[in-house]
Amino acid sequence: MKRFLIVAFVLCAAVSCSQKKGDTYADLVRRLTDLEALAVLPAPGETCAQWSSHDRRSRFDEKAGLYVSWDANGDGTGVIRKEKNGQLVFAEMEGPGVIWRIWSARAEKGHVKIFLDGATEPAVDLPFEGYFDCKNKPFTYPALVHQTARGLNNYVPIPYQKSCKIVAEKGWGRYYHFTYATYPKGTVLPTFKRDLSPAAVKALKKANDVLTHCGSDPAGERPGQKTETETVTAAPKATTTVAELTGPRAITALKVKMKLPESPDDRDPLRQLALQIFWDGEKDPSVWAPLGDFFGTAPGVNPYKSLPLGMTDDGFYSYWYMPFEKGARIQLVNDGEEERTVTFEITHAPVTKPIGQLGRFHAKWHRNVDLPPKRSIDWTMLKTKGRGRYCGVMLHVWNPRGRWWGEGDEKFFVDGEKFPSTFGTGSEDYFGYAWCTPTPFENCYHNQTISMGNRGHVSVNRWHITDNVPFQTSFEGAIEKYFPDTRPTLYACTAYWYLAPGGVDHYRPVPVGERIGYWEPIPTVKGRVEGEDLRVLVKPSGTASLQGMSGFGPGWSMEAQLWWTGGKPGDMLELGVRVKKAGKYRLKMQLTKAVDYGIVQLSLDGKKLGEPIDLFNNGVIPTGVLDMGVHELTKGLHRLQVKIVGANEKAKKAYMFGIDYVQLDEVK
Repeated sequence: MKRFLIVAFVLCAAVSCSQKKGDTYADLVRRLTDLEALAVLPAPGETCAQWSSHDRRSRFDEKAGLYVSWDANGDGTGVIRKEKNGQLVFAEMEGPGVIWRIWSARAEKGHVKIFLDGATEPAVDLPFEGYFDCKNKPFTYPALVHQTARGLNNYVPIPYQKSCKIVAEKGWGRYYHFTYATYPKGTVLPTFKRDLSPAAVKALKKANDVLTHCGSDPAGERPGQKTETETVTAAPKATTTVAELTGPRAITALKVKMKLPESPDDRDPLRQLALQIFWDGEKDPSVWAPLGDFFGTAPGVNPYKSLPLGMTDDGFYSYWYMPFEKGARIQLVNDGEEERTVTFEITHAPVTKPIGQLGRFHAKWHRNVDLPPKRSIDWTMLKTKGRGRYCGVMLHVWNPRGRWWGEGDEKFFVDGEKFPSTFGTGSEDYFGYAWCTPTPFENCYHNQTISMGNRGHVSVNRWHITDNVPFQTSFEGAIEKYFPDTRPTLYACTAYWYLAPGGVDHYRPVPVGERIGYWEPIPTVKGRVEGEDLRVLVKPSGTASLQGMSGFGPGWSMEAQLWWTGGKPGDMLELGVRVKKAGKYRLKMQLTKAVDYGIVQLSLDGKKLGEPIDLFNNGVIPTGVLDMGVHELTKGLHRLQVKIVGANEKAKKAYMFGIDYVQLDEVK
């Protein structure tokens, strides 16, 4: 009898006592801001998985032991099946469970219906766009229901006791995720109704307020908490101990302040410094990451606020809950050549649950580790063994060529799965946005903190708070990487998870030579300016934007061009060409030919550069180098003018124009 009571108590703690009689929808809502609950080790039977519209051609051939069509990319319309009545089945789950996240890239007017616990009438019956437009209760809280860089997100919990089935009608749109948790048998959950009780509405309003104003500990001040401030001067090539704490306690806030040079000179120092934390006398650190990357963005300082992590004008913060039994040792490693002074503010408090129920916080940074040979497109974010919870990732991408870096699906293999229980639809979809949109955004659960038009540095993060992924024996999280390192498209990540003592975390500190310098700009031809880098002096009719050209072959410099669309005969595009010193120069350039390109007259500072150029071709090809003559040029800005004068009689009359580069060769 005593043993049964202990097991029941542990199970209750692991699922936040959801099976307790009288538990309410408001209790589920409180999990939206509960970072402490992530440290509670999962009970047997607690899982998190995802139904999505991924390409169903991807499969595991168990007999052959091979992954088939593993890079299939038709991810917009995949469903479980089509029923006789014409409805599409998106998802089917057995309870007790909760839908914690719904996402789409294109939600339209076709209805999506959610049937719960065997009911013949849907608990939710809305146009798919109605799940995301903040017009339909209770999906009206902007911190929970929002559009970020064209991605549609809904984090309002939808619980069920026995079962859940989601179907869609024609015209629903394209792309979906339904992320859901399943809890142990015996867990009691309320069946979702759109007409919520006053207590549930109050809880949602409170959660929305907390998640709208991130930047402080959502738990507030805790009984018995203490805050220690330590300013350390880290000598070059040395490790400095910042603090040593005795337990059982938990670090509830970790803040950092330091003086840094202006961007981009702040990037190397934040990679040369590394934070490492040891729990309970362990030999190897459970936390090791470059100092900047640990706080959820890279490279350098990119201000943002989210629920667990952020960077602000007042410093960096972390509110991850970090329990320990005997002690915690926090250290700062300086692998740079200069002395650095850093101020740490560490808040810690007594643990509120038996320490045996709590995992240890882990955060590790790496590049290209554990890449699976049989799934060559998969890039591993985290591979670990034991019992714990995966809670999120920050991905830093260096992508100096081409228009896009991602496209890959996230795949989570839990407890030895051969086929992942989470299979996504695209890199940006996993991070809560859509359609390769480079617009930075800030949110409690997911952020794009830096994006140079998708070309250069990109940093994105995703925090799994309610949708954390429990595991009992192992976890492997990967994201597809379509573009090779040689392009170059280079990934680095910091993964965050909880692990029971004795679990396997084999990630070790990475030498400083592999942390900095790999993102140096690619050398270009002397005197060459990429078309996509030319300044548009006067807003033209239509749109002038960067276009990636990697899909058309290898002939374009930096695999991109400046693409002018929407123009018509008589319209003008004016581009700025800067000359560093006065002299005589031979002007060269490369343009693009295609079936929908026009005939253009080029001019420099109002003087025509030869005869009009016909850019028609049945396929998309570069023109090759065009010699536009020798010109005496003054120092400063000169105007390259592109005037549409017509189109080839065989051309589609779209009058497009593309410029790959402009090159000025000095004539001695």
